[in-house]
Amino acid sequence: MTLELPTGSIHLWLAFPDEINDEALLSSYGRLLNEEEKKRWQRFHFARHRHQYLVTRALIRSTLSRYVDIDPADWRFSFNNHGKPEILSALADKPIRFNLSHTNGLVMCAIVLENDIGVDIEDMQRKPATLDIAGHFFSRQEAEDLHNLPESGQSRRFFEYWTLKEAYIKARGMGLALPLKQFGFMISENQPVQISFDPRMEDNPAHWQFWQLWPSENHIAAIAVKSETNMKFQLLMNKVIPLQ
Repeated sequence: MTLELPTGSIHLWLAFPDEINDEALLSSYGRLLNEEEKKRWQRFHFARHRHQYLVTRALIRSTLSRYVDIDPADWRFSFNNHGKPEILSALADKPIRFNLSHTNGLVMCAIVLENDIGVDIEDMQRKPATLDIAGHFFSRQEAEDLHNLPESGQSRRFFEYWTLKEAYIKARGMGLALPLKQFGFMISENQPVQISFDPRMEDNPAHWQFWQLWPSENHIAAIAVKSETNMKFQLLMNKVIPLQ
């Protein structure tokens, strides 16, 4: 029986690769990969990265099959000029859109109907060069906000901005082809995240909704979704261990 995906709902599926180590299960994941995925899987030099890639591909394939009666191994994907994946339209009878992100210890997949969506997760134990990166990639307002914080709060705020910016450019499907300094976020306690655009971006803040999540002590996530009808979305988060 397939799951319902109501209009206006975003389903988040999380997998923690370090908790998935059954060899028989991992072998079954390997059988889900197409030939190109298998080649890429084998090209990873470190076992940790191979494991993360395998769990990531198994997560998207098994998750999509929760909503459409298609075997996980049969999903096929296309990619735009900037590498954003989409489902080949002939495979699904629902206008499903998805986005993936992974980092050390966590993989996230977001599922929605029709709308552009982007997700990003980061391991906050990674030590960012916060002020240096902010000067190159953050808007003036974001960089000023970061500089004005005490040093103890800069790392967390850096990751808040970084994940939001990554989620937005992934939802747009253009990656770093979008100038990161030409849009900025406003983060305030107990208020929804807001975005502003340089006029050159030709985008409307009213069409976007953003969320920030902390799925573990070490991880932060951001979700961006676009709706030109100003639909209000709801999030549902699911943890899947192990994947089946």
